[in-house]
Amino acid sequence: MKAPVVLSLISYLVVPSGARVLGRCKVAKKLQEGGLNDFEGYSLENWVCLAYFESKFNPTAVYDTLHGDYTGYGLFQIRNNGWCDRGKNRCHVSCSTLLNPDLKKTIECAKKIVQGKEGMGAWPSWSLNCQNSDTLERWLDGCNL
Repeated sequence: MKAPVVLSLISYLVVPSGARVLGRCKVAKKLQEGGLNDFEGYSLENWVCLAYFESKFNPTAVYDTLHGDYTGYGLFQIRNNGWCDRGKNRCHVSCSTLLNPDLKKTIECAKKIVQGKEGMGAWPSWSLNCQNSDTLERWLDGCNL
């Protein structure tokens, strides 16, 4: 009986009402326009893969961790404890700014994150799903960029 309640709560948190999920090629185009292709040596395919595994291409996604350590915002689920609002705010933005579907501030902040010592490894989902993948090219299949 608890499982359906928990699952419905999780689904409510995962996809905010009125969320506008972007298509894969639309995300790729916006990321390319934002200068992420080969930024710090990471291909556009890596960035699109990351966006999928972080937010399923939902630029308005907001996810809390189970323990409440931090909240992730936007397409790349940028953490509030170091990059926006509270904490160090190394991107010098409010977290709500990272929910804008135009992705400009999100891309600017992602560039700052990837320039750190961990690179894209700052996102565990990239390390698990995208790094060393032999199928990265599929993320741009059919996209006329």
